[in-house]
Amino acid sequence: MADPKGFLTTTREEPKRRPVDLRLMDWREVYEDFATTRLEKQAGRCMDCGIPFCHQGCPLGNLIPEWNTLVWREDWRDASDRLHATNNFPEFTGTLCPAPCETACVLGINDDPVTIKRVEISIIDRAFAEGWVQPQVPVAMTGKKVAVVGSGPSGLAAAQQLTRAGHSVVVYERADKIGGLLRYGIPEFKMEKSRLDRRLDQMRAEGTEFRTSVNVGVDVTVDELRESHDAVVLAGGATAWRDLPIDGRELDGVHQAMEFLPPANRVAAGELDESPYSAAGLDVVVIGGGDTGADCVGTAHRQGAKSVTQLEIMPRPPESRSAAHPWPTYPMIYRVSSAHEEGGERLYSVNTQEFRGDENGRVRALALVEVRNEDGKFVPVEGTERELPAQLVLLAMGFVGPQRDGLLTELDVELDQRGNVARDQDFRTSVDNVFVAGDMGRGQSLIVWAIAEGRSCAAGVDAHLTGRGVLPAPIAPTDRPIS
Repeated sequence: MADPKGFLTTTREEPKRRPVDLRLMDWREVYEDFATTRLEKQAGRCMDCGIPFCHQGCPLGNLIPEWNTLVWREDWRDASDRLHATNNFPEFTGTLCPAPCETACVLGINDDPVTIKRVEISIIDRAFAEGWVQPQVPVAMTGKKVAVVGSGPSGLAAAQQLTRAGHSVVVYERADKIGGLLRYGIPEFKMEKSRLDRRLDQMRAEGTEFRTSVNVGVDVTVDELRESHDAVVLAGGATAWRDLPIDGRELDGVHQAMEFLPPANRVAAGELDESPYSAAGLDVVVIGGGDTGADCVGTAHRQGAKSVTQLEIMPRPPESRSAAHPWPTYPMIYRVSSAHEEGGERLYSVNTQEFRGDENGRVRALALVEVRNEDGKFVPVEGTERELPAQLVLLAMGFVGPQRDGLLTELDVELDQRGNVARDQDFRTSVDNVFVAGDMGRGQSLIVWAIAEGRSCAAGVDAHLTGRGVLPAPIAPTDRPIS
């Protein structure tokens, strides 16, 4: 364990966010530096709890008590080794994961939990700064070729594991740069892309090949891909977004979040001079109360929106854990992200009835009504109808599954009852030598699940191709297996 009395003598502390007026002037990450000595004391709060339920909260099975103890002992290099033992990309989870490990922390039963996520990102930042993160080139090649379709976190995790196991791996990405949603879906203020680029440099040095601007099923046929590779991993994510088919949906100015965020990221990266969907000077309404909605809120603030309002059909969550979400489950509680801190309004228990346009066919307002939940149905509350000004509406209501046109249709893979790609316990699909990992098989989920699935899928692919069991498989899919 770490400091035997740390959880008694040290209170939870996290780095401060940069002042709002300053961080709205740039796209950098929002947190200020945190002194190493203070971080080590935070790691020392990890207690000898006997059964570390943080493991239960983490799909990757991260060895959290071990690297907390090593950080407290100032043995940062060993901490980096233990961190990488279960997680290929701690810089991604350390910035983007909602930290279910912390809500499962035993200390959190009657106190503030350990700052696990902050310790994690500090370890990996230190490891890169010190040069400890080096390419792990395979010692021998298997002669097998594997194609990975999609370069999000699951695809990258599968690719890195398979490359290190000695396979020749090619990652196909339909965008012009590698990274999937990490590149163009996640705003820079949540994760600077330098974190992604330095990891991709490591993967290239290990032997992973990346091919961009290739839409498999369009630019390359499925038959061509299968003929030139011994196995194919589908890791294209759940990119079919949920729409809102109400009156006025066709109006100019009503867009999906994933139409709005990518060009904004390109502007931040210097790839575009301006976004075609800028929020500058506009009343912006974001429909959807999740993380993607918050990303839209923070982006709209940085673009100079006149006002920003985020709508959620569900009631406002409680301030603290309720009986419906007992420890160690991940609780639905009211959370304030950095984007919410920067301004705007959040409205709960409201439903959009229609979009209203002007004479030029552009959205000018939303018709709203308050709702209450009656037996699982949202019923309008009489007399609460009102109009909300909006010249830009962003739909951030989640994703309904993988895109079926092209790749999946051409492959003719079996789908499960939710429309995701069905797979067995080894992540194999109904098509020979074709595997699936991440949101494409699981449905929309957390980045930590994507990485865990990528690692486990790689283990399944390696075992299928070689008959050996050299790669760890932290999880098995819980979805309905293929018939």
